Amino acid sequence: MPGIKRILRALLWLIATVAVLLLLGAVIYRDVPASEVEAKWATPPSKFVVIDGVRLHYRDEGSGPAVVLLHANYSSLFMWEPWVAKLRDHYRVIRIDLPAHGLTGPEPSGNYTLERIQALFERFVDERGLQRFTVVGTSIGGTVAMRYTAAHPERIERLVLISPGSLEARVRGRTTPANVPRVADILGYVTPKAFTRFLLTNDYGDPARLTDAVTDEWYEMWTREGNRLAMINLLRQYVSGGVEDKIRAVKVPVLLIWGEKNQRVPLALAYETQKLLENSPEVKLEVLPGIGHMLVQEAPAASAQLIRRYLDERQPVKTVADASP
Repeated sequence: MPGIKRILRALLWLIATVAVLLLLGAVIYRDVPASEVEAKWATPPSKFVVIDGVRLHYRDEGSGPAVVLLHANYSSLFMWEPWVAKLRDHYRVIRIDLPAHGLTGPEPSGNYTLERIQALFERFVDERGLQRFTVVGTSIGGTVAMRYTAAHPERIERLVLISPGSLEARVRGRTTPANVPRVADILGYVTPKAFTRFLLTNDYGDPARLTDAVTDEWYEMWTREGNRLAMINLLRQYVSGGVEDKIRAVKVPVLLIWGEKNQRVPLALAYETQKLLENSPEVKLEVLPGIGHMLVQEAPAASAQLIRRYLDERQPVKTVADASP
């Protein structure tokens, strides 16, 4: 999860930028209707399923051992395209848009707690008929994946964590959410594409690697109707208290993947996470040199090759339940 100070610094930048834009007669960057965004992005194999009142967007591709991918905060299931392309010839790859993100959009009840997100994920896994699978998560997706694994070790073949943010100093051990000021709501109404690029470049080890395609993808998901305010509300409800105990409770093999230049979740936390995984039968750490927090986007080919090699070396026995979409 991103730090509040980082968000506030970016917000000050935005306020200054907006002031200039308004002086120049620029227009407000309003929400894009969900139907319009879906017409462009919800092409096959995209599907939707309603679980406890939430219309979850997902993709289920390929056949073989099941691998479930959970995206980062502010991102969407589309971030995994390089991995899906590398895995779907031999694996069943399932990915979803978490509430407040992508084509799933806002949670109708307004509940964005980790407990609620995990409960929806549990129901989704059951709905897809998964008995045992590998779960992969990055950033907030990593936190959800880790919590699910701790609660349901009998369902998980292995856990893959890409720099989960739950040990960040600004959120670690909190029992109450951080105070996100109401001025942050301006992001729900005024979000120039330059602001999206500004935030992304801070999470790259080498900002020159950030492509226009990644920026456009993130921006179009952000401006989907209701997403921006929903993301802010998620920040207002995020609590990661007790995370150390959750990590210690993991009892399955774990792969940790970290970018060497990760400033948001520093590499030192990878080694600490490795130590906390004391009850895991196998913990492997892979560090990608020169890469930042947005590891999959910044190193799509290298990270996809890494996960394919790891899964192939530890491929489980194929079961009927996990073989068919």
